[in-house]
Amino acid sequence: MPQRSLELDTCTFNAAISACEKGGAWEEALQLFAVMAQSEVEYNTITFNAVISACEWAKGLQLALAMARDSVELDTITFNASISACRNAVEWEKALQTFEWMRKSTVQPNSTSFNAAISACEAGGEWEKALQLVRLLVHGQVQSSTITHNATISACEKGSEWA
Repeated sequence: MPQRSLELDTCTFNAAISACEKGGAWEEALQLFAVMAQSEVEYNTITFNAVISACEWAKGLQLALAMARDSVELDTITFNASISACRNAVEWEKALQTFEWMRKSTVQPNSTSFNAAISACEAGGEWEKALQLVRLLVHGQVQSSTITHNATISACEKGSEWA
């Protein structure tokens, strides 16, 4: 029986890194990213987004900065993954800094961006910041969702500002 080998290309690495993200294996995702670079396989925005999604917040933000430095296109998914990584680490200030970076770039925040940033505020007990984000969302004519409302209510409840 002939033996088959797997071609190591961008798509293969992206799929493997995404699998690491789904399995919570961020260290393995970083190892794959390093192997990809050593193998001189071209990376793209999808590669970075997958690695950022897999990583803890600090490493995710470093990768987003590296993308910008290397002129790799940052997209909505890049920013949303970075904001979510900060939210998961209860780094609400970093989440808001990333959100502001997004707003100043050419990438427009969407409802997922706002939801991640509001959830970061909720996790950090920053109800006032959450309400500021809701005001921005309304003025920016971005569609809110149940997630938006629940995260905002939860932020206010955690700050005892629900009455």
